[in-house]
Amino acid sequence: MDEHITEHSQHELWMREAIGEALKAEAIREVPIGAVVVHQGRIIGRGYNLRETKLDPLAHAEMIAIKQASEHLQAWRLLDCKLYVTLEPCPMCAGAIVQARVPQVIYGTVDPKAGCAGTLMNLLQEDRFNHRVDVVSGVLQEECSTMLTQFFRKLRGKA
Repeated sequence: MDEHITEHSQHELWMREAIGEALKAEAIREVPIGAVVVHQGRIIGRGYNLRETKLDPLAHAEMIAIKQASEHLQAWRLLDCKLYVTLEPCPMCAGAIVQARVPQVIYGTVDPKAGCAGTLMNLLQEDRFNHRVDVVSGVLQEECSTMLTQFFRKLRGKA
């Protein structure tokens, strides 16, 4: 039981870091999605949504964090890492996670329109791929969901 509580506390600690990244996106009027890659108890990759700022469809939080982590480790395989992200990964990010051999993804809230970690499909645990990812969902779900809901509510209010 203590081990589970400790693991849950760790997930919340790192998810709060991902939320911090999401708030950076929100501050520049980007959709508030944030991610961190953790290796041996340290953050080695951080990212937040920059699609509008960079005019780049690849500039998702997970993609940026994965790239930073790979550069840090000087390796494309992120074998001893965990990826924390505030929103369930999309198909592109799920593919990158599988390709990077990330063993575990922990996400905050589901993405009913593009979620590929179990909502629309589960690319992270697809048996036909040569790598499967352990998925933990719903960590600080309420905070992650509320942040996105409020962002889009404000956006619609200004339109």
